[in-house]
Formats: sequence, C-alpha cells, structure tokens
Amino acid sequence: MSASSSPILNPVRDVAATGEQDSALTKPPPDHHDHLQVPRPPVAASPLSWALHGGAIGAPEGVGLALSDTPMASTPSTAPSSPRILPIRQNSGSSTPRVRPPATTLNIPGMTRSRVSPDGKIAQRDVGAKLVIIMVGLPARGKSYITRKLQRYLSWQQHEARVFNVGNRRRVVAGSMGGPRSPKTIDAPTQAAHILLNGIDPTAQEAITAGEQPNSDSALQARSASMDQSAEFFDPNNAIASQIREQVAMETLEELLTFLLEQGGSVGILDATNSTIARRQKLFSKIKEKEPKLGILFIESVCEDEKLLEINMRLKLRGPDYKGKDPEKSYEDFKRRVEAYERAYVPLGKYEEDHHMQYIKMIDVGKKVIHHQLQGFLTSGIASYLSTFNLSPRQIWLTRHGKSVDNVLGKIGGNSDLTLEGRDYGTVLYNFIYQKRQEWEIDQKSRAMDGSSLPPKPGDHTPPYPELLGDLESKNFCVWTSMLKRSIQTAGDFDEDDDYDVKNWEMLNELNAGAFEGLTYEEIEEKYPDEYAKRAKDKLHYIYPGVGGEGYLQIISRLRDMVREIERIKDHVLIIGHRSICRVLMAYFMDLTRNDIADLDMPLGMLYSIEPKPYGIDFHAYRYNQQNCWFDELPGYVPQKETKRGN
Repeated sequence: MSASSSPILNPVRDVAATGEQDSALTKPPPDHHDHLQVPRPPVAASPLSWALHGGAIGAPEGVGLALSDTPMASTPSTAPSSPRILPIRQNSGSSTPRVRPPATTLNIPGMTRSRVSPDGKIAQRDVGAKLVIIMVGLPARGKSYITRKLQRYLSWQQHEARVFNVGNRRRVVAGSMGGPRSPKTIDAPTQAAHILLNGIDPTAQEAITAGEQPNSDSALQARSASMDQSAEFFDPNNAIASQIREQVAMETLEELLTFLLEQGGSVGILDATNSTIARRQKLFSKIKEKEPKLGILFIESVCEDEKLLEINMRLKLRGPDYKGKDPEKSYEDFKRRVEAYERAYVPLGKYEEDHHMQYIKMIDVGKKVIHHQLQGFLTSGIASYLSTFNLSPRQIWLTRHGKSVDNVLGKIGGNSDLTLEGRDYGTVLYNFIYQKRQEWEIDQKSRAMDGSSLPPKPGDHTPPYPELLGDLESKNFCVWTSMLKRSIQTAGDFDEDDDYDVKNWEMLNELNAGAFEGLTYEEIEEKYPDEYAKRAKDKLHYIYPGVGGEGYLQIISRLRDMVREIERIKDHVLIIGHRSICRVLMAYFMDLTRNDIADLDMPLGMLYSIEPKPYGIDFHAYRYNQQNCWFDELPGYVPQKETKRGN
C-alpha cells in the first residue's frame, strides 16, 4: 500500500431518510375563468377506471393494471407533496377546483435535473417512480443470486436499493439461529472489500438481509418455541408453520414499504419464494393499500437445467438452515422441502396477465427471459440487465494505461502519447496476461478432469461452474481500450497478436475536464479557487465547467451499457482504461458505496483480476514491478481511498 493511501472504511450503506419535510399544499386562489365549466363524463367501473381511482371502483381485490415507475398522475397518494411545486388546478362541473399533483417522470442520477430532484435521483415525493420487486420461485432456483446482482447494479446506478430477505427473518422468528439477533442489511459495503474479494461465503447468508428484529407477539411466541425448520416446517399442511411464514412475509413487506415511503428508498426487493397466487395477491393488495402509486414488478426464477438445479441444491447445504448438520440428511431434507413447495407452486403466467400485472420470468439464470407489460424506465432497464446474465467461467482484467507524457507533467485530460516507460508497461502487460490465460485454461481443464466441477459436497470452498460439466473449449480474449492514444498504445502488443480481439471504445474515454483540460491541479487551485473548492467538497456530483465537462455521475451513465456487455459476454476481457473509468467499474464489481467511487485509489501500474462466481467474485491484485519486468501479486489486497489529489 502506498503511503498516500488509506483503507476504505465502508460503514453500512446509509439509506436513512433523505426526503424533504414537505408542507401541505395550499389551494390556489380563484381567477376570472371559474365560470367556465366543462361537463365531467361518468366514470365507468372498468380496470382502467379502477387504476385511475386508486382501486375504489369495481376492481377485484388485490389486482389491477400494472403500475410502472412512470405512473398515472391522478392516483391518490399517501406520500407528502412537494413543497416547491404548486398544484395545478383543473376546473370541473362543480364550483370547487380539483387539484392534480405534478407529473412524475423518470429520474437518472447525473443525467436529469428538476426543482424537486436537482441531482436526478428519485425524490421522496415521487412515490410513483419507486418500485417494489417481488421475487418468485422455488428454492434453489437462484433468486438470491439475482437479487444480489440486481441490488448491486441499481445501487451502482445511484438508486437507493435494498434487499429484504424473508428467509433470514423467518430464521430469526422461528429460532433456528440460536436465539434473538437482529439481521443486518444487505447494503453492507464493509463486506464488499472483504466478502466479495474472494467470493461470498454461503454460510454467512444470514448477514444478507434487511431490517430490525421482529417484535410482534406471534414472533416472540414462535421464537420461544424455537421450531425446527426441516422440510416439515414448509409443508403446506403445517398450519402453525404456515401462519408463521405468512406473518413473517407480511412483516418483511411492511419493512420494505417503510424503507420506500419514509426512509428515502427507491427500490425494495422482496426475496422469498412467493410461490402461490394467494400469497402474491396478498402482497399486491397490501402494497396498494399502503400506497396505490408504487410500481410492482414480479421476477420469477425458473430452473429447467437438471445439472444446474443439482448444483444449486448442493450449494444450499452450506447455507444457514443446514449449518453444522449431516450433509446427506440435509440434502434429503432439502429435497423434501422443495417437494413441499412444489405441491402448491403456481408459476407466473395467465393470472398475472389477466390482471395486468407486470412481470419478468428468467429461465436458467438468463438463458431465456420472458417479460409482460413492462412500463417505465426502471423496469425496462432491469429487464435489459437481467437478460445479460450468464454463469460462464471467465476472467475480467482491469488496468490503467501505461505512463503518458501528461502523467509526467501532472496535467489532467488531454490525449498525449506514452512515455518509453509506458510502452514497456504495455509489453510486460501482454506477456503477463498471456501466461495467466494459459494457466487459467489448464486449471479449468484440471478441475473438469478431477471432478471438482461436479456439485460440491459440504466443506468445498470453490463454487462450481455448471458449464464445466460439458465440453471445454479455449475462450476468446477481448482487449478493450478507449479512443485515447495512451490507452490504444498500451494495447499495441495485443493488437499484433491475432489471438486477441482488440477494440477501441469511446465510452471508455477519460472523464472530460472541460475548460480545465490540460491544466494541473495546482493551476486549477490557483486560477479557479472556487471551482477547486466545489470539487473538493463533493467530487462525486461535481461537473467540470466548459464544453464537454463531465462528472462521475456522467461516467456511470456512460458506462451502463458497457457493464451490461461485460455481464453478457462469455469471453475473457482486459479493459485498459483511465483513472475515473477504472474507479467506476471497480465500484460496480466490488459493490462499493457512492462515497468511495470518486476517491478510490487507482494508481498507474496496478492490474486487477475479477472472476465472477455464483456467490461473488474471486479478486486478485497485482503491482507492476518495473525492475523485474513482471507483476507481483498482492495477497489480501483491499481497495484503498486516495488521499492525494486525483481526477
């Protein structure tokens, strides 16, 4: 670690209430047009009318038209109104003017701006832009894998997103965790620099939840009983257990709604099986009763691949429900649990379609994706992201370009050439990646031959890759650079080798410093002290002045499609980027907080390896050794916060 760096101290992601104290809207004074009256048509008791009137007219209980994150403005809301936007009066057939709330539209942090949402985030007032995601599916179908990745992606996009895991709350309530304890939130960035470094330990999944310890009478009663949560606990005919599971689900949903409506949340993900129509209808009705404007999206995970299902079941044995228990008995018990769910399971389909509910169905973790009646920016973006999922084993390498002329001069931006030292870095990088590529392929073939790719037994530490059960083929290797010379020149040796596919991407260009391009930080501080101070105060939201000037939120938005492409491809990829680019991409893969993105230490000469796994990533860091013309691995490396000035 360099002397100018300090370890990232990532407190639990702060998603406390960020909303404004809203005052009551006052009725606008009458004007001289009040005598103009427009006849008001009668309201028909149709599904559309029901949606427009908040479910008060002729609607089936708990169902209605799909509400998007860009909802109808006339639906009543329990959320406070904006203190800054006056209501719009609409004259009707009566003498009393009708007040309509302001319209709600999409919000993209850093790319949209309004009086209500100057930073582009979903404002507390914009309840209709918020989203409840309800997971659906039998156990061992990859729901938690999907929720973790989805929460990470939405948080990286600067939306306040949190997962609420019913199973973890259920374990607390039923007492299987050995006494009262309070679950922690999934938004624990302190674990991102530790757990995600070398893969999430499935035995620690009790830490991946949200909320406070249940305090209801039935919860306390159930906890004192300390019920055994074997397969019998999940039998639909077990009335007591069914009652506990039902109440826990509703309490978890209530906590999710509190997060969205009172604590500044934007997206809440309810992680549970929700495998019956009755349960889903009850959840839907509860949400609409609490806040009619909230968008609701069902996401179902289906597993038709028997090999993948077997692997998922084996991985479940390392979870908290079976910790410290006999492996074979646990496996048989889990299979009986799944069979109990299957007896009552009804997949998403005709019922949801008949009642105009929006849903996404994922089959075999992204091999096939079906969606119905999606509306709004968030839901469409989620569908696009989910369609990129794949479990193919691969390596993602990330590094900055070699040292450039402007690096030596301390200038920011620009398009300078590499120095001789920078060109040497590119050559050593090529040789090192070549060797690591060969080592990786040998290792994968060895795993396939000795059976380590088969479903793991309890005690195994490396999550398996289902695709290794088939034929192994040599993977392609992509090298992506920016359009700037220092990045392209670093990839020169790769470009001369036909075994590498080199491509230049404009979206990988360095953050544009606008009017300050070509200046040093000392010059900016001397000539533009106000701008320098503004940036030092809030680097994440700061935008450089002048034509083309950008900030980190613009970089995040620019890299959205890049991240989806990285998730989609099954080949290895090396990204030769710039400081801001590497910071933003590293923040995504390491699930870092927004407070860490702009200050993440990304020095020249560092190379990072990221290998996606079903329960996290394998992460390795290497430092360029100029004397030995090689890279030295840094065991136990933890991302650092930069203390000196950086772009």
